[in-house]
Amino acid sequence: MAITASMVKTLRERTGVGMMECKKALVEADGDMDAAAKLLREKGQAKADKKAGRVAAEGRIVIAHGDDVSAMVEVNCETDFVAADDNFVKFATAVGELVVNERPADVDALMTLSLDGSSVEEARTALVAKIGENIGVRRFAFVESAGGAIASYTHNDRIGALVALTGGDEDLGRDIAMHVAASAPLCVDETDVPQATLDAEREILVNQAADSGKPEEIIQKMVDGRMRKYLAEITLVGQPFVKDPDTTVGKLLKAKDAKVASFLRFEVGEGIEKKEDNFAEEVMAQVKAASEDS
Repeated sequence: MAITASMVKTLRERTGVGMMECKKALVEADGDMDAAAKLLREKGQAKADKKAGRVAAEGRIVIAHGDDVSAMVEVNCETDFVAADDNFVKFATAVGELVVNERPADVDALMTLSLDGSSVEEARTALVAKIGENIGVRRFAFVESAGGAIASYTHNDRIGALVALTGGDEDLGRDIAMHVAASAPLCVDETDVPQATLDAEREILVNQAADSGKPEEIIQKMVDGRMRKYLAEITLVGQPFVKDPDTTVGKLLKAKDAKVASFLRFEVGEGIEKKEDNFAEEVMAQVKAASEDS
């Protein structure tokens, strides 16, 4: 059967795969559009499987808001170039909206949900075939309203923060979210710090102070002072406010008669071990990968 340009165009619009791949699939399927689409999906899965072991530590943070809950999602790719690709951005944004609307239990459950007529996993696989990089939905989490506003802030789509307030206003919420993104506090206040964390830090400080040779009562005062400093560094309310270091976030909240019920902070790639390549090696790796996929 003769394969026309319009048939290739139709298949490309349906699958998003390149023109040459669409033509090859139509030839192999003897012009059967459905069979050709199935072949492309199977080839896409094969490509996705091949790329699955490659480190995807770039990407973007997506924030989506619902009626009484907001969600933050990290979607990864291999390079910052793809992180800015329209197809990748569209996929990540759609996943964020799906998360906040459907509230899946975990990433595995998310990947089975329907997205534009296929599952999220099928959409991810098709995008891997189209873009040529490993792509993954790494994690998501929710922040629920505490009776007040949920504020958000993203920095270059690489760092995201959500803050649930009681009291205050929209401007305050955004300022606090910006502070969380910039200063990465571990918790709201010292009551949220796990006891095991406090015990471990105190033990370190005691051992350090013991080397000073000072009397025990002096050592205890030194440790208590350093613990207060440590808590100020890791708690949101104890940190100097990023827009006005002369005051703390706690004092700012008090002045606005507001409190932070909870917050969430994601940064792209945190905790992922990245492979360091020089530019020449990176180019050669891409050339090799392209030849393997062809």
